[in-house]
Amino acid sequence: MTSDILKLPTGFGRLWTAQTVSSLGDGVSHAALPLLALTLTRDPMALAAVTAAGTLPWLLFGVLGGALVDRWDRRRTMWVSDAARAVLLAMPAAAAALDVLSIALLATVAFLLGLGGLFFDTAATAYLPDLLGRDPALLERANSRLRGAQTAMSGFAGPPAGSALLALGRAVPLLADAVSFLLSALLVRTLPAVPRPVPKVRESLLRQARAGASYVFRDRVLLGLALRPAVGNVAFLAVETVLALFARDRLGIDTYGFGLLLTAEATGGLLGAGIASYLGRRLGTGTALTCTAAVEGLAILGLAAAPNPYVAGLALAVCGAGMGATMVLGPSLRQAIVPAHLMGRVASTSRMLAMCAAPVGAFLGGWLATAYDIRTPLYAAAVLLLAMTAVTASMTSNRRVEAALCAADPTGPDHPASQDPVQKSAPDVL
Repeated sequence: MTSDILKLPTGFGRLWTAQTVSSLGDGVSHAALPLLALTLTRDPMALAAVTAAGTLPWLLFGVLGGALVDRWDRRRTMWVSDAARAVLLAMPAAAAALDVLSIALLATVAFLLGLGGLFFDTAATAYLPDLLGRDPALLERANSRLRGAQTAMSGFAGPPAGSALLALGRAVPLLADAVSFLLSALLVRTLPAVPRPVPKVRESLLRQARAGASYVFRDRVLLGLALRPAVGNVAFLAVETVLALFARDRLGIDTYGFGLLLTAEATGGLLGAGIASYLGRRLGTGTALTCTAAVEGLAILGLAAAPNPYVAGLALAVCGAGMGATMVLGPSLRQAIVPAHLMGRVASTSRMLAMCAAPVGAFLGGWLATAYDIRTPLYAAAVLLLAMTAVTASMTSNRRVEAALCAADPTGPDHPASQDPVQKSAPDVL
């Protein structure tokens, strides 16, 4: 019996439910916040400031946050972070109800929400392999379900709901997201406790943070997995910053139509998450990651040249499929090969590289749209994504992935990592 037919533990169901509920609220805000900002200003740089503010915590506290997560109880870190974000969202909701909402307040709230997300996401990433016994096949299956639910809720169901709730009042979508965070916190509190490694020597926080970052930069596979989303975020944030304006001015899409446009991307993401394991089996994880990078670049190129909303929706769906598969294969591989006592720091370092790139993309998108044309950020994003294909091919090839899984096997040939039929049977075509 292989690990492919083992059942996920009961605790995973509660984690899945918590993240599904929270993702629905995130989807509501994802559509509502750009539209809410558009009611205050049409300045692309001001919109970019709001978008970038949510990513700044990773730039300022990313590696230190991972070191703290490796010290703290990971389950407690998750539910406290979600509870704090629920309370935080009451601020812009009250400001919207009192008609005193401003770009500065939206940017501040985005920053604090991003800080809460830093701790929650890092703790959840570190908690999952402990819950599943670091089994590569179970991790891939679990991440597929988590990513599928996140895509369905945050992209498919949430955006149309956010657009509709915004029509009822500017505070309504913010309150809906607050409720989702509160429900998630309550569910996370019921998760089972899992043992976590205790360091033999008590090191300073800075030393621990530096050790986690060094581990990523010394490992070619981990560095490749970290650079992929970093370059991708420059491209995707350049697109996201101007997408609402692009949809309205170039495609003639109204408020409700913008929510449907985001739904198209989410539909593709749901499909990509569902077929990620199949791609890994047929192509190998490394080759699959290379192919998804190329697909994303070509899809954004199609979006930039789209003559109507239907072509734009198709392009976003294809791009979403590439992103969905990537977000299953990449994290699953990282969770399988990183030692448990470093998981929080490695995860936060990798995420920090990706998130630090996001403000660059946001301001790049705003500047290109202001200096040139609203389509220019999309063309620039496509070029970056296509260039990333070569990086992915060389650093995360099938041969390197297989070697990393073998090196991570702590018990010998009977350990699931060395028995994984997905990686062992994959041809090294690159």
